[in-house]
Amino acid sequence: MSEEKTARPGATADTQLTVLLAAGAGKRFEDIGHKLLARLTETGPTIIERALTQALDARLGRVLIVTGALDEAALRTDPSVARLLDDQRVIMRHNPDWASGQASSVQVAVAAAAALGADDIVVGLADQPFIDVVAWQQVAERLGPIAVATYDGRRGNPVKLHASVWGLLPASGDDGARVLMRNRPDLVVEVPCPGSAADIDTVEDLHRWQNN
Repeated sequence: MSEEKTARPGATADTQLTVLLAAGAGKRFEDIGHKLLARLTETGPTIIERALTQALDARLGRVLIVTGALDEAALRTDPSVARLLDDQRVIMRHNPDWASGQASSVQVAVAAAAALGADDIVVGLADQPFIDVVAWQQVAERLGPIAVATYDGRRGNPVKLHASVWGLLPASGDDGARVLMRNRPDLVVEVPCPGSAADIDTVEDLHRWQNN
């Protein structure tokens, strides 16, 4: 399969599912409340609001949010997030095994995608609010079993996973697709992208972005 091709002919919103993983507890964020509901600026959007807005603005079709430590009710305590969750393109799935690591949330996404008849999932993290709309689009459009965004030569998110590799993904642990990409480099196409895949894990991380 040629890496020069960038568009999947005949792709439709029904064949691809955008996934935002939002299941972790965010234990390193030592502040009152969950980090996903922390604001990027004093009056600005919350972390998950910004991440979800970018995913929706990419207009790739349906967007699946995989919840865990925070369920849908907890996310809806923020009015702006609640409005986004009411978008008809948004689907919610809860991962009851979220504490076991990110791999279990990816498995929830895979199961949902299979049930919806999707051929690909395009996966990002809810604590990475600076992934550009163009990054979502470029990764989603790239042909290949696995397409991964790169930023200044370093791999990040989002990652597109075709149905042909879903059975190769780990069922447990916190590696998501990283182990698969490391073990099967022949399946991977890198996609240079604008924006940043920096995640916000700590209060210090948040303050650095607030002060930029």
